[in-house]
Amino acid sequence: MTKITLLHTSDAHVPTFKALQDRLAPEAILVQIVRKDWLKQAQKHGVPDKLRRDIAATVDAAEGTVICTCTTIGAAAAKAGAIRVDAPMMDQAARIGGPVLMVYALKSTETPSTELLEAAFHAQGKDAEIRALFCGEFWPLFEAGEHEAFAACIAGAVRHALTEEPAACVALAQASMAGAAVLLSELDIPVLTSPKQAMLTVLDKT
Repeated sequence: MTKITLLHTSDAHVPTFKALQDRLAPEAILVQIVRKDWLKQAQKHGVPDKLRRDIAATVDAAEGTVICTCTTIGAAAAKAGAIRVDAPMMDQAARIGGPVLMVYALKSTETPSTELLEAAFHAQGKDAEIRALFCGEFWPLFEAGEHEAFAACIAGAVRHALTEEPAACVALAQASMAGAAVLLSELDIPVLTSPKQAMLTVLDKT
């Protein structure tokens, strides 16, 4: 029996991954752990040693494959043995090639996401071509639970950015942005999201 433990920093991701489980692997056992305090700590202090130890202890105690769905703490979780939710998506973006429009709404996401995408390009033997699109002004909508409005604003920002300069694909760097992909279905380039790609990758390995 496939077991997957998900480490979230927002409970908004719980229904997203439950829906993916129902569609992709209804027989799998899904354990979803929400630690909002981890993101708050990381936004204020980076990822200090105490937080790293807390993350590592949680990963170590988890059953099955562990996916960390928070990009801000993703590197620390990966060091502890978890899969970064955005890693399979960034690999896919690098295979498509650049320029990649990388969209994010948290400043604390910028560096880890950029570094991960750069590493994916280099693993493909390619120069990294990344256009960053920061949508921080919309993050309060997500925090307020206005997830549909958040997705609509992200989608609008992506459309505007692509009219100014084209890209080979769009990478929605945060799992919280997955809803925007549905609203961008009219685009003639791939719009990549991390939750689905991560789940497919894990299921393929189990």
